[in-house]
Amino acid sequence: MKILTPAQKEQFYEEGFLVVEDVLDPIEDIQPIFDEYAIVLDGLARKLHREGVIKSIYAGLPLKERLTAVCVESGRNFPQYFDFSLPQKDIKRDTPIHVGPAIFRTLSHPRMLDLAEDMIGPEIYSNPVQHIRFKIPPRAVAQGPANGLVSSIPWHQDNGVIMPEADEATILTVWLALTPATLENGCMQVARRSHRHGIEAHCASPRGVAMPDRAVPKHDVVPLPMRAGSVLLMTQRTVHSSLENQTHDDVRISMDLRYQPIGQPTGRPAFAPAGFIARSKAHPETELHDAAVWARNWLDVREQLAEDSPVFNRWRSDGEACA
Repeated sequence: MKILTPAQKEQFYEEGFLVVEDVLDPIEDIQPIFDEYAIVLDGLARKLHREGVIKSIYAGLPLKERLTAVCVESGRNFPQYFDFSLPQKDIKRDTPIHVGPAIFRTLSHPRMLDLAEDMIGPEIYSNPVQHIRFKIPPRAVAQGPANGLVSSIPWHQDNGVIMPEADEATILTVWLALTPATLENGCMQVARRSHRHGIEAHCASPRGVAMPDRAVPKHDVVPLPMRAGSVLLMTQRTVHSSLENQTHDDVRISMDLRYQPIGQPTGRPAFAPAGFIARSKAHPETELHDAAVWARNWLDVREQLAEDSPVFNRWRSDGEACA
């Protein structure tokens, strides 16, 4: 089913981004994700309680408030327990990863795939470069190196944080707001028409691979508040970042997903076995519909990477400053 109008597609190609409101239903589609993560958080809280790290498991609190309380008391953050991807270093056989069925259902949701089909056609591959982000309030952010899964994201292009093999691929970024994204809790911001200028140099920064300060856009920057269930579409070369969460208690939760035509490089070959054919009009028999198989593929990737140390991006990662 078509979702986008010709005018919306024209805006995407002209500006490098497009906000599509109310793609998923907060109750029917998003609440099952939160229910799944509530179970993950309960297990984590009970583990920390047994270890004497926290004095309470905060069982009576809703998901966002409970996560904040656990982070504040423990003085630690736990993004990897919730992420449905793996980190780019120090992967072990027991590195946490959450690959539950509610996540898979979101990746393969008909509305998400209809949206992707509008932009890249009916042969759709789910790129394994994907994340969940629980942007917690500043008082809950642990001391030490910043982590973009819990704090703000520096300016970058998605092509800039993957390997050159995907420079000519068509990778559609689909950023999904699971909770309202506001100016106060750290919504996304994009640089208009920045996708027209090729791939910028990136370098190592305390918050991960990012564009150097000299290349950060100063003009035509657009903040994008969004309702829960809404989607931000971007090209792989659109320059973007997120604002800081300036609230005392709110947690902004989002997913960043990526889709591309079947057969193109993903830009992260180490994760390739975890990608899957989400839709194929030409060969529907190749589509993956089994969440357990998807989860098993990620666990197999983790097992393999515990033995290897692959390269995840083209830039230096030895502490070179972004300046």
